Amino acid sequence: MTTIRAAISQTTWTGDQPSMLDKHEQFARDAAAGGAQVICFQELFHGPYFGIVQDPKYYRFAEPADGPVVQRFAALARELGIVMVLPIYEEEHAGVYYNTAVLVDADGTVIGKYRKNHLPQVEKFWEKFYFRPGNLGYPVFDTSIGRIGMYICYDRHFPEGWRELGLAGADMVFNPNATKPGLSNRLWEIEQPAAAVANGYFVLAPNRVGREDNEFGDEAVDFYGRSQVVDPRGNYVGELGASDHEELLIRDLDLDLVRQMREDWQFYRDRRPDSYTVISKP
Repeated sequence: MTTIRAAISQTTWTGDQPSMLDKHEQFARDAAAGGAQVICFQELFHGPYFGIVQDPKYYRFAEPADGPVVQRFAALARELGIVMVLPIYEEEHAGVYYNTAVLVDADGTVIGKYRKNHLPQVEKFWEKFYFRPGNLGYPVFDTSIGRIGMYICYDRHFPEGWRELGLAGADMVFNPNATKPGLSNRLWEIEQPAAAVANGYFVLAPNRVGREDNEFGDEAVDFYGRSQVVDPRGNYVGELGASDHEELLIRDLDLDLVRQMREDWQFYRDRRPDSYTVISKP
């Protein structure tokens, strides 16, 4: 049996970036002390979720994918010997920004990145104001603990990307989020388990939690946490995260379940891409 220990964290905005980074460094240290071999933080972990407003001042949170935030946590990954998924606000160059997850291996090597492909532009989620759509496809990366794919928040509503990650051989997909109550509540319960079952891999989905009124006052929303880890059969691995306070979830993943699920249910064998004539059309 090949078992790895994984961690995901959920918290709210502290009010400033230095303390937010310190908080996540402590999450990583606590995860490593608990035996975790990989950790993923929430969407845009180093700042507030600024998509609830449209204000150019938040462009200043963006930095290169090899900038100070990633360098700091890559050094920490090397120190702790832990793989990290770092969801950041990426600046390719002035005026070109992406919602990005950077993957760092346990030796501190930056392996690659994923740029969020699907961007909402609805009330309190004004993401097209801040980001360009991703242009890197749906990469899967070999790491010291297995093959990792990444998907970000609103992406999860689109089954095509989940399938691309499965076809590329992902053992686990990390899906960092900033999700609030409303239309998404029921979807949050079913989308990750459905994706895990349909593709035969683990899904790990951290979400923000709490009200960021220290940044947005009356415009703030309540992120509901409930971070989750789902196995390839669609079962939750352990309890969901709390709905009202920060938490570090540490869960054991039996990677043998990936092969078992794919052998029990031959969804990849029985696909009919030759018959899917509309799905790839704009």
